[in-house]
Amino acid sequence: MYIDNKEFVVKTPIKAMILAVSIFLGWSSWKGVNALFSAGPAKISISEKGVNHMSSQVKKTPEDWKKTLSAEQYRVMFECGTEPAFSGAYYNFWEKGEYRCAACETLLFKSETKYEHGTGWPSFSDPAAKDALVFLEDRSFGMVRIEVRCAHCGAHLGHVFDDGPPPTGRHYCINSAAMTFKKAEIATFAAGCFWGVEEKFGKLPGVMETMVGYTGGHTKNPNYGEVCSDETGHAESVRVTFDPSLISYEDLVRAFFTFHDPTQLNRQGPDVGTQYRSVIFTHSESQKTTAQAVKAEFDASHRFRKRIVTAIVPAAEFTKAEEYHQKYLQKKR
Repeated sequence: MYIDNKEFVVKTPIKAMILAVSIFLGWSSWKGVNALFSAGPAKISISEKGVNHMSSQVKKTPEDWKKTLSAEQYRVMFECGTEPAFSGAYYNFWEKGEYRCAACETLLFKSETKYEHGTGWPSFSDPAAKDALVFLEDRSFGMVRIEVRCAHCGAHLGHVFDDGPPPTGRHYCINSAAMTFKKAEIATFAAGCFWGVEEKFGKLPGVMETMVGYTGGHTKNPNYGEVCSDETGHAESVRVTFDPSLISYEDLVRAFFTFHDPTQLNRQGPDVGTQYRSVIFTHSESQKTTAQAVKAEFDASHRFRKRIVTAIVPAAEFTKAEEYHQKYLQKKR
């Protein structure tokens, strides 16, 4: 353009450059910039983290997917789109539960590994299972990144970087639109040696996770040897994470009474001591009311020859047992 008819000032190219940079930053957002300017993605080996080719088990046409997904879900998952930063339903979302593929319901991540990375998208440090994800090299937009896809249906989920927290060091940056959330509830039971009790609960439909540990005692962070001394007051317990839409708390309590002999005081079979006592640790007034009602029902039914001695008490601090105790019977097979 001309100013005072004397001097030609070339402003248009400068404006164009600024506009181009703005578009680039908005287009690639943090995920792209992180990959472009950090050494993160280059340090992640595709072969180390998972398969590097697509072998999805679900075969559907684009038309089929469009019938079951929203327009935004389809754009993100099957056109490799990215939702705007800080806009997703699960970005600032911290309820306990499971994150599943919005297309095929495959379990992808658990709430325990979700953390705040500051990028504007849901961030996870580890997948629920390594075979749940597929990793592909992504060279789009002139960058080198590692794309994350659902191994079951092949849907695009997001990207993974190596700037995450310990112990994995991974940062799974995932679109909210690519996931659905299954809310979880917690129940805690003690019914003797926790090895067998955990396995029985783990087989119930609707149980999402089980963990063995120690609770109900008066010392901090006890170990197995201390609990077995019968001096800490802890009971060998099982913490059950469950989906209330698939199995009710009442059903769990009913199963609990069939998993052991609730008439034995401070023992189960040959295992003797307060650490083997029968207890329902309740996490709410609702759980307390339900547990009391089911216990009274079993007592009145005379299913057992003796009176039920199961205690119903508020949940206390739960200390996870040593790793070799977790899924013990499965490991021994």
